[in-house]
Amino acid sequence: MTISPLKHDAPAGAWPSPISAAIVAAGAAPLSQTAIDGADVYWLAGRASEGGRNTLLRQRGADVTELTPAGAAPFNVRTRVHEYGGGALLVDAGTVYFSHFADNRLYMLRDGQAAVPLSEAGSRRYADLVADRARARLIAVCEDHASTGYPYNCIVAIGLDGSQTTLVAGSDFYAAPRLSPDGSKLAWLSWMHPRMPWQGTELWLAEVDADGLHNARRVAGGADEAICQPEWSPGGVLHFVSDRSGWWNLYRCAAEGDGEATALCPRAAEFGSPHWTFGNAMYGFRSEHDIVCTYIEEGVSHLARLSGVDGSLTPIATPYQEMRELRVAGDVLVLLGGAPTIATELARIDLATGALTVLARSIAALPAAIDSADLSVPERIAYPSANGRTAHAFYYPPQNARYQAPAGSLPPLMVIGHGGPTSMATNTLKLATQYWTSRGFAVLDVNYGGSTGFGRAYRDALKGQWGVVDVDDCVAGARYLATRGVVDSARLVIRGGSAGGLTVLCALAFHDVFKAGASYYGVSDLAGLDADSHKFESHYTDYLIAPQPQAQALYRQRSPIHHADKLRSPMIFFQGLDDKVVPPPQSEVMVEALRRAGVPVAYMTLEGEGHGFRKLDSIVRTLEAELYFYLRMFGVTPAEKLAPVHIDNLPPTA
Repeated sequence: MTISPLKHDAPAGAWPSPISAAIVAAGAAPLSQTAIDGADVYWLAGRASEGGRNTLLRQRGADVTELTPAGAAPFNVRTRVHEYGGGALLVDAGTVYFSHFADNRLYMLRDGQAAVPLSEAGSRRYADLVADRARARLIAVCEDHASTGYPYNCIVAIGLDGSQTTLVAGSDFYAAPRLSPDGSKLAWLSWMHPRMPWQGTELWLAEVDADGLHNARRVAGGADEAICQPEWSPGGVLHFVSDRSGWWNLYRCAAEGDGEATALCPRAAEFGSPHWTFGNAMYGFRSEHDIVCTYIEEGVSHLARLSGVDGSLTPIATPYQEMRELRVAGDVLVLLGGAPTIATELARIDLATGALTVLARSIAALPAAIDSADLSVPERIAYPSANGRTAHAFYYPPQNARYQAPAGSLPPLMVIGHGGPTSMATNTLKLATQYWTSRGFAVLDVNYGGSTGFGRAYRDALKGQWGVVDVDDCVAGARYLATRGVVDSARLVIRGGSAGGLTVLCALAFHDVFKAGASYYGVSDLAGLDADSHKFESHYTDYLIAPQPQAQALYRQRSPIHHADKLRSPMIFFQGLDDKVVPPPQSEVMVEALRRAGVPVAYMTLEGEGHGFRKLDSIVRTLEAELYFYLRMFGVTPAEKLAPVHIDNLPPTA
């Protein structure tokens, strides 16, 4: 660590920082679900200060208008199909159709008018809407919770008078209904238990007329081929992304879906992403043979034009290293982009001139007190892990414009295991990460084996190995940095949420490396997870662990709840009381086990929060509590006023 005579010395981990928890929470304005309609651009923005609701905004010319403003009963544009939602809105010829989270109804919003309900109140949820103009209706994925047990999934047509007709049913799950430009054909994705959509999906195609669908046939996919993002070219040719080569590459269907599809640009890169939410897009058509796409190599996104004639890729320069939610209409491209010094923002790119305009930012502006020298820029690293594997991560060194650790000292390291676990860490600027690095923590954000963005073989490294490979890669990353002499091996901590919470608990139970840990709505009991899980993930552990009944022995072997006697490191748990994905008992049983075992443990519950915290107050409370907890464990006095956290099995401070 370089020592500067211009900086003040202070214990790493307790540096005074201009990035407060309140600033992190205020900056937590997630952007999502972009859309282009004519010359207008639409998107959703999260409002942490308004209970975490999603509001709809429109850019028309130089004006940005909030179409679902706050009020006595504001709309929350969000759906809970598959619990994770996405695809909650459609804009067609100036009319917006959207799902309202509070009642799951679809609403229709015409320009200058109040929103009116399109569907009846009841048990149905909707996502992934498309317009069928010729028949004056919408087509959508529907999830019906009318009966006890798991919901019923199908694809429905919804008339503008509110009438509904089931078009496709019989599979456990559906996604991405896509109508051909002339309205004569419908394509869609489906899959069955026990598969997750990144294991195996099927692409179907059928003719459409006033009586329904005809001649439905599977044109791609299967049990071991994951298809995503089917789209029609302007000329009516079906395209899709498949991982049949080991990488999510782009393909063009043969005429009428008969015959072998053509790979447009074979490449060791990912042109698709796992279907956790609806409506994701990584490519779009500028013209029949001119495709604009984003693809991921080694965990970093690139933007390019792909020729449908010769498969060539022509790079498009941007400042971004993460790109998603890409939409194309003629020469207009909009996307969500981010980079190590750029928080997620909505950009509009003129494909003819290359001009880039930022329409919205997840962080409107950094407070004046935050200097660019307060921001840690991550290094992309690869390092050896167990059994000869190579793991990937982003390493953030501690960084503060005014403070440094005393000479001869090393910073604590925070290892982060992302959720999913079939997901990935990105290097886009996140104030939640800078909160730690600006206080003197080093951070390692791990893309462990099983992460996306590195091909199917890397993704399948977690098949049957959840709680093993992910843990090995986090442990190996911490040891790698400690061996390099850049972090303090006596102050290694690990944190993670959801699936990353299991990684945390297993790392602490089965390895003697980390000195403390934080679990955000983490999994502790695999059998309990199966019992409590919602339909979408109810068989996820068949892939991650093993199918029943052989999974039972492995469940007991890997579930931290059965190994609480091996835990010796302090822990803090955070849990939303409305979480349907990983319900509160998953945290509660672990907290009680640690209390009985005499291990220091803290537990914070949050009312009105589900799987992931959205409210401003929740973000502030959890960040400050986690910092307080670590500093207590390190015996370091905070540089700021933090609300005390009750820690069982630890005497209170004087």
